[in-house]
Amino acid sequence: MRAASDKIMPVKPATDFAEAPWLDPKAVPFIQIKSLGKQFGDFTAVDNISLDIYQGELFTILGGSGCGKSTLLRMLAGFETPSAGQVIIDGVDITDLPAYDRPVNMMFQSYAVFPHMTVAQNVAYGLKKDRLPKAEIAARVKEMLALVQLEELAARKPKQLSGGQCQRVALARALIKRPKVLLLDEPLAALDKKLREQTQFELINLQYKLGTTFIVVTHDQEEAMTLSSRVAVMDAGRFVQIGTPLQVYEFPINRFVADFFGTINLFDAKVTGSTVIDKNTYAIEAALDKTGTLVEADCTHKLKEGDLISIGVRPEKLSISQKKPRGKNLTITSGVVEDLAYYGNRSIYRVRSHSGRIIQISAQNFQRTKELVLEWDDQVYLSWDSSCSVVLSE
Repeated sequence: MRAASDKIMPVKPATDFAEAPWLDPKAVPFIQIKSLGKQFGDFTAVDNISLDIYQGELFTILGGSGCGKSTLLRMLAGFETPSAGQVIIDGVDITDLPAYDRPVNMMFQSYAVFPHMTVAQNVAYGLKKDRLPKAEIAARVKEMLALVQLEELAARKPKQLSGGQCQRVALARALIKRPKVLLLDEPLAALDKKLREQTQFELINLQYKLGTTFIVVTHDQEEAMTLSSRVAVMDAGRFVQIGTPLQVYEFPINRFVADFFGTINLFDAKVTGSTVIDKNTYAIEAALDKTGTLVEADCTHKLKEGDLISIGVRPEKLSISQKKPRGKNLTITSGVVEDLAYYGNRSIYRVRSHSGRIIQISAQNFQRTKELVLEWDDQVYLSWDSSCSVVLSE
């Protein structure tokens, strides 16, 4: 891996799966999770879930605390026994196999590196436990340290390393046994923001270079978007939506996913008209609650006049200005800047509309300036194109 100061260019973006095996009905899943469930007394932690993951994927399970994602990962690792269902890897049913007999390895959130061992000793630990010849251990440790760019730190102990370096040690130790699947439990949570962003690209590069199937558990939506070939959003022990990061972000299937995966403005509305575009697309018109502002949008499910829905708009899709915008297919409303935050590359505005609704806008700071373009209490117009409206009926 590269030093934190180096420029990182991913070998291949995590979402750039040209073949997209999950879209090929003839593709054989590498990992099959079938009707898997886990009960703790009367509490259902994982509720009858099924999932196919394909070889070479960097698959992310995303959810809040208590949703069941870590329990699922522990069942895949063999640290928890399922109450029901099967886990199949590369055609072999591993449901009842003990952890040490599974073709998987797990990297824990705490990294769990041994403080009394050097970097090289930590990385070699699993191979020594397997009683491999010393020459083979030395060769594989050297190869792995080169891969994660820790050769010069081989003789150091963990207390002499940074958080990012400890993360690399844990990753190298998990990968040196060449598992078919690597499970990562909140792998970047202990790193600061800048190092976490840096390490995300390093992880993508390493995974692509090795071709190992990674399954990552995280609560961080940005991390899931950056890393994943696909992501499964989990809630209350079930998968709510599975898709590429783009699909889940731009086309959430319900209010929970829309609100959890990124930031979104949600408006209650009532359908006032619907037109069939083709068998899978409908053009609707809806009136926003309180103001009656008319919004046009496309959706994939049939709605009728009078149906109650939500219209979602991502903050970056909104434009903000002190002049009333003009153009076709625009939804326009107005309000007063109540809060703002300057982040350098962008500014966040929270505008109170005349209905009392708070609307959040993320505006890119394109020009260099000594003063804020907009200030608190400014009267502003907000607008967005109809193609940016997300129709949510659940």
